[in-house]
This record gives sequence, structure tokens and C-alpha cells, in this order.
Amino acid sequence: MTAEPKAPSRARELAQRVREFVDTHVVPAEPEMFAGREVCAKLLVELQSKARSHGLWGIGYPASLGGAGLPLTSYLLVAEQEGRSFYGPAVFGAETVVDVHMLDRFATPQVRERFLLPVVRGEAVPSYGMTEPGKTGSEVSGFTTEVRFDQDRCTVRGRKWFISNADRATFMTVMARSEGLGKHPKDAFTLVVVPTDATGFGIVRELPVLGHFTGQCEVELRDVRVPHSHVVGERGAGLAVVQQRLGLARTVRSMHWLGQAQRGFDLMCRRLRSRRVQGGHLADKQLLGQHVADSYAEISAARALVRRAAARIDQGRLHVDLGVAKLAASRTAVAVLDRAVQVHGAEGLCDDTPLSVMYRAARSTRIYDGADEVQISQMAPRILKTYADSEGFDFTDPVDDFAAPA
Repeated sequence: MTAEPKAPSRARELAQRVREFVDTHVVPAEPEMFAGREVCAKLLVELQSKARSHGLWGIGYPASLGGAGLPLTSYLLVAEQEGRSFYGPAVFGAETVVDVHMLDRFATPQVRERFLLPVVRGEAVPSYGMTEPGKTGSEVSGFTTEVRFDQDRCTVRGRKWFISNADRATFMTVMARSEGLGKHPKDAFTLVVVPTDATGFGIVRELPVLGHFTGQCEVELRDVRVPHSHVVGERGAGLAVVQQRLGLARTVRSMHWLGQAQRGFDLMCRRLRSRRVQGGHLADKQLLGQHVADSYAEISAARALVRRAAARIDQGRLHVDLGVAKLAASRTAVAVLDRAVQVHGAEGLCDDTPLSVMYRAARSTRIYDGADEVQISQMAPRILKTYADSEGFDFTDPVDDFAAPA
């Protein structure tokens, strides 16, 4: 993402407008959207159109594609407000930010015209197929979906699962093995764009998450044939594209999750102030005050970590901060929303409040984009490695780490 003059002040202004839109238009529509998929789809289209008319669509897109042109550190101020509603990222086009940036950088002219530009206009929905049933998502060497090349076509065969938006996607970017088993994973996989209306593409089953369907599906690719121009990046170099995609995905989604945590915090604090028990307010109970203090500390710390990770990406650097930020954000969202449910009692468990849906979504984040255990297993060795030639770990940041402070 490219910086513009006065990016922080512009980001704050956009963030405020997004928050007002969420509170005015999206939150009131949530009960109907939670109730049924057909109604939800209809309202989503209406809200997306309204967001475009307010100039709030695709803020995180590259400037060349109509985005605000903010550095990632500044865009995250907007992203946390987009995330205040479970439906916010879809309403503002933010759920496609990662795919838009990936295709903008690596797609062929044919893919840009047929798939990327319709996504930017809100006319197409992307999905991303990486993980496979029965396989460990972090061990790509075990993936068996393959792509074969002949003179003018690619043929993709295999299964993918836990594919977000698969039920309504226009196309799916598939990670498939293109080279022999003797190749190192970094040289063995290729990304290929597959239209969902292509012969051989099919949804095997829907995958409800904790009993609630959110668009996750298992997909089968039965010898789906597409042109060579549908390859994203270079043949065999798909893993490098995926790693760049994953860094941006973890960072933007982490701030969306923290937007959910902040809304849960607001709901919890308002409940503590308004609910009367035994002649006083819940807020008067010291034990419940612990929930407020812990939640505030966790949100503040996770928010700083996510913005620190964004600064690394803006500088073109991969760093342990990316995994730490994702770990902190997902755990914070779960912890804060759990406390909010607890404070609301039975009302927090049923659909009289949005908390049950928010909590289910938050719990899944500890698995999406790399499970907690994966983050830890990757972070700890990298941190410990610094002690090979140092007596301590440097927790300070270079002055230029935050080019666009809040």
C-alpha cells in the first residue's frame, strides 16, 4: 500500500465515517441478516450499494483501483471500524482486499480484466483454495491437489476445504502442485484462478462453523481446464505469493477481529452501567470491574502489535511480529467476547444480542490463517535464534517503524 500526504488524518476521517455507517446502517440490519441466508444476501447487496454511494467502498484497495491509497498502518484505523460488525468487511469490500492486492500485483492482463476488475466493482466474489481435507494446513508439502500443463491449458484436480465464500464465489484461486515430489515446496506449487462455473468445479458440502453456516465449503475440482493465462505469478513460485498474501491477510483480519472485540467491550460496559442487581448496578461489583480492566489492556496491547506488524509490511519486511499480532488479536477477540457474554448472562447466549454470533466467529479465528500453535511453533525458534549472538532480545522499535501513527 502506497502512502499519501497526511495519511493519518485522512485515515481518521474515513474511520469515523465507516463507524457512523456501521452504527447507522449495518448494525440495525444485523438481526434480519442473522435470521436467514436469502434475506442476508439481499440486504448485503443493498448495503454494499449504499456504502459505494457514501464513498466507502474498497478503501483498502490500491489507489490505481479506486482505493484510498493509504499505507497499511493508516488503513488499519479504518479496518477496525469495518470489523465492528460481522458483516462489515463484506459491506465495504474489505473482505476482498487481500485478493485484490494479490491479483493486482501478480495476475495476467486476462485475469485482471475478467476477474480482478469485476471484484473491484463489486460484481464478483473471490475465494481462495489452499487447505485440503485430512491434511495439516501448515504442511503444504502434503497437499495433493495438482495442476497439469499441456500446450494451451492447465488441468486442475483435487479437493479443497474450509473455503470462505465458496457458496457465492465467482472464482477461486487454487494452490496446486505443479512440479514433481522431489521439488522443494517453494518451487513446487502454482496458483491458478478457477471460475466456479467451470466444468468440473463443484461444492461437495457446506461446513457449518460451530453450528452456524458462514460460507465455508468443501470443494472438488474434477479435471477443471483453464487457460495458461489463469496462472497467478510464476509457475512453481506459488508459495512465495501465498506468503505475501498471508502476511497482509493476517494483519487486516486481525484488525477486523479487534473491531469485534471493541464492540463487545462497548456492549459489556454499557451492560455493566445499565443492569441493576441487588439495589445497585453491575458496574459497582468489583469482580466485574476486572473484566473491564483486562479487556481494555488486551485490546490496547493487541492493537499496538497489529499496527507494529503493519509497519513491517509497509517496509517490505517479514518479521516475527506478523505471527505475534495474529495470535494476540484472535485470543483477545475470544477473551473479550467471552467476558461480554458472561456479563449478559442468558441474553448473551441467545440471539437477543449479537454476541452469540460474534463469539462463534471469534473462536474460529484461532484456527483460521494459521492456528495458535502454528504461530507459536514458528515464532519461538525465531526469537530464540537471536540469542545465538546476543544476550537479550531488543523490544524497541526503530523510529521509522510507525510512519503513520494514530
